[in-house]
Amino acid sequence: MAVDAARSEEGFTSARATRVMRDACRAAGLDDQGAELIRLGENALFRLASVPVIVRVARGEEWLPKSRVEVAVSRWLARERFPAARVVEDLEQPLVIHGHPVTFWHLIVEGSRKATYGELGRILRDLHSLTVPDGLELPSFEPFDKQELRMNRAVIPEDDKVFLRKRWKELRDRYAELRFKTPKGPVHGDAHVQNLMVDDQGQVILIDFETFCFDHPEWDLMVTAVEHHSLGWQTDAQYADFVAAYGRDLYDWDGYETLRGLQEFGMTTWLMQNVQEDERTAAEYRRRIAGLRDDDAPRDWRPW
Repeated sequence: MAVDAARSEEGFTSARATRVMRDACRAAGLDDQGAELIRLGENALFRLASVPVIVRVARGEEWLPKSRVEVAVSRWLARERFPAARVVEDLEQPLVIHGHPVTFWHLIVEGSRKATYGELGRILRDLHSLTVPDGLELPSFEPFDKQELRMNRAVIPEDDKVFLRKRWKELRDRYAELRFKTPKGPVHGDAHVQNLMVDDQGQVILIDFETFCFDHPEWDLMVTAVEHHSLGWQTDAQYADFVAAYGRDLYDWDGYETLRGLQEFGMTTWLMQNVQEDERTAAEYRRRIAGLRDDDAPRDWRPW
């Protein structure tokens, strides 16, 4: 296992993820023939052709606690009848294959439209109103937990790493001064509209529980607030629908600028993990790191 974990640190590429997926399917008794890579981000997601299942491959064994949380959260939300992604119940998971945690999820058959920002606001409001049951151990939100690993492993110029480590320290100091006014509760942790799906029955479904935690709801509101106020990724009408549905605009909070810095930093270090995949990814990383170096410059970042 130590050898496998060391190998997983060599680079999480689509080719490596495919090898892990194939071996995981064999271990689970599933047919991997015709499997399709549908996304390479923090994880690799594969759609199986043989059965309606999504295989999720994490970057390394360090992500095993998060994978366990994902499975536990999915099972809890199923008991609550909350509209959320469901793990395949008759498989013991997560598996650890060559140093990578692997989980298996029921395929959500997509409908003809995408989720709206109003729907994102409503589903977050409903999620934040739930009570976490006794026995479900959720971590606190940790905006820095993966950053050091990302900076150490990323194939980026050394000057960028020096800058990012300096910014990381500055953000940690600002984070230590944050004072929240809301009680803690269930938090998705990566609450952007792309983590909603609308199935072929028209139901809006919450997905991706890797950063699910027990913390302040501001962590979920910061994603859309930053995308709108800093990046301009939504129209004023779309953002107004989000705020009206949830009932709060994080932009009015005095901690917004600190959360904006954390969100933009995370968006940049998340993307830089895959700069070796293709020039398009590398170019977007260069665009984002240039933006971080000039806090007052307009953000011409592209959704990814």
